[in-house]
Amino acid sequence: MAFIQCNFSSKTLSIGVSMNVILPETKPGQSPDRKIPTLYLLHGLSDDHTAWMRYTAIERYARTKNLAIVMPAVNRSFYTDMAGGYPYWTFVSEELLEVTRAFFPLSDKREDTFAAGLSMGGYGAFKLGLRRPDLFAAVASLSGALDLKKSKPNWIRDFGYIFGADNDVPADDDLFALTAKTAASSGPKPLLYQACGTEDFLYEANLGFRDHARSLGFDLTYEDGPGNHTWELWDAYISKVLNWLPIREQ
Repeated sequence: MAFIQCNFSSKTLSIGVSMNVILPETKPGQSPDRKIPTLYLLHGLSDDHTAWMRYTAIERYARTKNLAIVMPAVNRSFYTDMAGGYPYWTFVSEELLEVTRAFFPLSDKREDTFAAGLSMGGYGAFKLGLRRPDLFAAVASLSGALDLKKSKPNWIRDFGYIFGADNDVPADDDLFALTAKTAASSGPKPLLYQACGTEDFLYEANLGFRDHARSLGFDLTYEDGPGNHTWELWDAYISKVLNWLPIREQ
């Protein structure tokens, strides 16, 4: 496999940005012109694009998969177009896909495009799948911050920059509203994978989202078990996510 540290200038953000990328090698019998399925792997609130490589064995877990993994940096944006900051939602949902597919031999097909993340990144991954189900076939959340309205007290300062002084979460940034909207549409619906530790401060919110999504008919795989908001748990479950993804052999 190849591990690439990539820096480029974002037209959306008007700043230099960073991402780490893992690319699989071409196996015997595979076409050198093949387009690779891709997982956009998102970091949490206090992390950056290096966290998954530093704290988990993601590269080792991906070694047997026909999968590219893109890990972008988005600061403390909650993957939103911030009221008092930068348009990170537009960056992640549009420019990041365009840029990575231009730089690397990645598939542009929906069935080959996935997202996953932890905490804030779990929220971001589910938002990508629910707000852009035309682009993402499967998304996974580990210990996700899935109910922003109930979680406001945890991140008052951040929410002021992200959503404005009143801290109101718009419908397009509310996963519960997005789930209902996507369920009611005639378009495609992403596969969902959700996991959380039973001692996590976000556990009750995760149970609430699980029940909400299942009541609306989503195909949701759910797992939990002993554990807190820690890398030990995320390292264990990201391996399960890779095994769950519907990766096509080429």
